[in-house]
Amino acid sequence: MTTDTQFSWPVRVYYEDTDAGGVVFYANYLKFFERARTEWLRALGFNQQILNETHGLLFIVKRASIEYHAPAKLDDELKLVVAVERLGGASMQLRQEAWRTAGEQTTLLADGSVTVVCVSAGNLRPCPIPDDMRAKFQGNH
Repeated sequence: MTTDTQFSWPVRVYYEDTDAGGVVFYANYLKFFERARTEWLRALGFNQQILNETHGLLFIVKRASIEYHAPAKLDDELKLVVAVERLGGASMQLRQEAWRTAGEQTTLLADGSVTVVCVSAGNLRPCPIPDDMRAKFQGNH
């Protein structure tokens, strides 16, 4: 990743994450990425439920693209990474990665781009990302 402001979140692979071959089912990377984005927002001080209740805002996924490089397996320890690639008026493009960590060795398993849009909870129409959030997304805490 090219940004200095990236966030990482640990995840362990459980039996429920794998297919019959003991490999993480490909769609579960979307779930892993979602969890990492949620924890990233929480680490910046933005609880998604509170944003909805107090500000009437939601973040919804508009687009997701993932490339797979190596399989994760049962009981692997993963590091999920989130970084802002582009910040628009009502949307942002995030770079996400899933790494297997085993001691000092790390292996890139999957990486992708996810575009999320800030919308009004009432009508689900795009609305501007609030300035306080924008500053934190840009690394200006």
